[in-house]
Amino acid sequence: MSLQTHFIPSLIVFLLSFPSYYNLPGISEASGYDVSASRVYPWYPSTIQGNNFGSKIMSSKMGRSLAAVKTFNVNDYGAKGDGSDATEASADRSAYSIDLTRWLVFENVQNLAVEGGGTIIGNGKIWWENSCKVNDDLALIFYNCKNLVVKNLKIQNAQKMHVSFVKCVGAEVSGLTITAPAESSNIDGIHVTHTQNIQISSSVIGDDCISIVSGSQKVQATGITCGPGHGISIGSLGDGNSEAHVSDVTVNEATLMGTTNGVRIKTWQGGSGSASNIKFQNIEMHNVKNPIIIDQKYCDQDKPCKSQSRAVQVQNVLYQNIKGTSSSSEAIQIDCSEKFPCKGIVLQGIDLRVGGKAAKAECNNAKITEKGNVSPSCT
Repeated sequence: MSLQTHFIPSLIVFLLSFPSYYNLPGISEASGYDVSASRVYPWYPSTIQGNNFGSKIMSSKMGRSLAAVKTFNVNDYGAKGDGSDATEASADRSAYSIDLTRWLVFENVQNLAVEGGGTIIGNGKIWWENSCKVNDDLALIFYNCKNLVVKNLKIQNAQKMHVSFVKCVGAEVSGLTITAPAESSNIDGIHVTHTQNIQISSSVIGDDCISIVSGSQKVQATGITCGPGHGISIGSLGDGNSEAHVSDVTVNEATLMGTTNGVRIKTWQGGSGSASNIKFQNIEMHNVKNPIIIDQKYCDQDKPCKSQSRAVQVQNVLYQNIKGTSSSSEAIQIDCSEKFPCKGIVLQGIDLRVGGKAAKAECNNAKITEKGNVSPSCT
């Protein structure tokens, strides 16, 4: 078995049989659960199926009564509890003979709610020790799902990415607590890719708290506490001369503590596409090394990256009411492409200090407007 015998009695998977749960935008009428297309592996030898689970009546946050739902309990699929409230992955990599890169997967499911009160433990140390920066080592993944509710989960020490949303449409994610030690190998908390209409709220997350990459639109993150780790990132985008697009992202009311970056946009030279209509608002920084950073010359490889003429266009980005302390002298770093300079960058109500003194800003190849008090200033 790829899973040790520790399971979450309170982890419940609901398959909702009504249209537009929580009335999320962009969702068509519910079509139910596609058993044949779904996978949860390498835990279960077969897919979830059958309907002998009883039903529950749920109410939406608007207060209206909803239709009956199917409830799936892991105990009905071979799980044997030991009294613990934790689901724990095997520390033996050979147990993942079916797929070394995935642990828990929900694929091609509509109208799904996953919630619980226990802890999902990834036992990721063995993966960190063998890390070769493969980005698809995932603990919990939602792939090609629609109309999701994911809430009140505790996840720690994932193999690579704790929770990933891939090609999903419509998701409400809240009440997550995601933890890993600072020495973990660059594992993301919540990873969003090719996903639209996702709301992330009231969560405490380590490492790359939230990473948002190509194909993602209408992403909202509110009430996020982040640290330690790499902060909140859009990108990287455009690696391998690829085309990438991210738009309509809002991060509001976040607190970052002891992270290497605060709110960051990073793109590779040679790529194309755009990162646009992005807002970072009402954010507190506590001892953050790079509180505000746009890096259009991102290079995460051993050899120096060659200068290239193409770049992902960064435009229409608002930084508003961002205050706190930096652990480095340069609290604002905006380094954009000469060929594709950043456009429509607005700094409003910024107050970032280092050691009680004013910090510095380094801004290149960007059209920046400053409103109100901005310290440090790019002008």
